[in-house]
Amino acid sequence: MAKANPLQFAQQVRAEVSKVVWPTQRETLLTTGMVFVMVTLAAIFFSIADIIIRFGLDTILRFAS
Repeated sequence: MAKANPLQFAQQVRAEVSKVVWPTQRETLLTTGMVFVMVTLAAIFFSIADIIIRFGLDTILRFAS
């Protein structure tokens, strides 16, 4: 495998970075807000699932003893 010239590598990196389409501030804030909403919904879902499972196990163990 041929070694890349550091200067060529830097030029190629610069060319690739110039192709990147960066999100606008509005897009960043919108997607950040969506992430917070989804994390909150997931936390609520797993909390409710935990309460239901705990109740079910407590009920089973109470009848078993």
